[in-house]
Amino acid sequence: MGIPVELKILNPLNIPNWDDLLLSTEGASFFHSAAWARVLSESYGYKPLYFTSIEGGKLSALVPLMEIKSFLTGRRGVSLPFTDYCSPIVGNRDQFHEVVEEIRKHGKEERWKYIEWRGAGDLFEQVAPSITYYRHILHLSSTEDVLLRSFRESTKRNIKKATKQGLKVHILRSPEAVKTFYGLNCLTRKDHGLPPQPYNFFRRVYEHIISKEKGFVVLGFYDENPVAGAVFFHFGKKAIYKYGASAKEYQHLRPNNLVMWEAIRHFGQAGFDTFDFGRCEPENSGLIQFKDGWGTIKKTVHYHKYDLRRESFIKSTPNVAAYFSLFKKMPAPLLNLTGSLLYRHVG
Repeated sequence: MGIPVELKILNPLNIPNWDDLLLSTEGASFFHSAAWARVLSESYGYKPLYFTSIEGGKLSALVPLMEIKSFLTGRRGVSLPFTDYCSPIVGNRDQFHEVVEEIRKHGKEERWKYIEWRGAGDLFEQVAPSITYYRHILHLSSTEDVLLRSFRESTKRNIKKATKQGLKVHILRSPEAVKTFYGLNCLTRKDHGLPPQPYNFFRRVYEHIISKEKGFVVLGFYDENPVAGAVFFHFGKKAIYKYGASAKEYQHLRPNNLVMWEAIRHFGQAGFDTFDFGRCEPENSGLIQFKDGWGTIKKTVHYHKYDLRRESFIKSTPNVAAYFSLFKKMPAPLLNLTGSLLYRHVG
C-alpha cells in the first residue's frame, strides 16, 4: 500500500503494552486507549486501523481510525466512532499531513466514501470544519472548598438542594449498576427522541472498562429509587464524563448536580488533574449553561470530513431532527430494538 517503513497500521488490541506507550505520550486520552478500541470493535464490529509511528520505544505519531462497513451508510474511516474527540498525536503539522496522505491513499484503495477526524484542531489549516462542538474542562483540586469556590452560585445551590432533599449518591462498579443506568438511559433517550445504545455496548463497557477499574457508574437514589446516573472514564490523570441519564419527574430535585459533584469530588481526592464534561452542541444552550456553572474552561472541538470521491473536505449535515417525533412515539421495546439494529451503521 505504499506506507513508509516508519508508519504502520496497527491494531492496539494486538499490542500488549499499548496503554503504557500512551501514558508516556503527551496528548494521549482515554479515547486512544486499548479499552475503548476493544469496546467499539466488539460492540459494533468495527476494524481498528491505528496509523502509528514508534521511534525509540515511544509513540512519535498516532492517528487512530475505525473502519465502518455498512450496507446502509457505506464504507468509511472514522477517528473515532461514538467518540467526543480523538486528537491526532503528532510532532508537527507537516508530520500530520504526511499521515493524512497515507490515510487518504488507504481509504481510496479500500473504497471508503469518506474519512472523518474528530478533534484535529488547527492541524487542518485553512480548512473549514465539517461541524464544531464544545468541550468543558475543569482543573481539579484535592480540596473540596477550592473546587466549590470555582462553581457558580446556582450550581452550589443545586448541590445543596439535592442533599437537603435526601438524595443519596453512590460510586459503583458492578454489572447491576450498569443495568440500572441502562434503564435510566433508555428513558432519557426516549424523552429526547433518540434510540438508546444497545445493551450489548454497555455490557462491553462494564467488561473492558468498569470491571478493570478504568471507570465507574455514579447513581443517585431518592427513597431507594434510582433517579439519576452517569458513566465516567479515566486514563492517566484525566477523567471524563461520558454518559448521563435521569428520570425527568425527579429533575426538580437536582439529582444530576449531586451525581456530577460526587464524581468530581472523587477524582479530585484521587489526585486527577482534569475533569472533562464531554462534548456539547453549540445550539444546546441549556447544557452549555449547566457545564459553564462548574468553573470550567470552554474549548472548541472541530470535526473534519474528507470526501474521497470528490477529493475535497465537506460539511456535515446531520438530519436526525426529522425522526425525533417518530422515536418519541415508539413503544420502548421497539425503540430499544431500533437502537440495537441501527447504531453500528451510524458510527
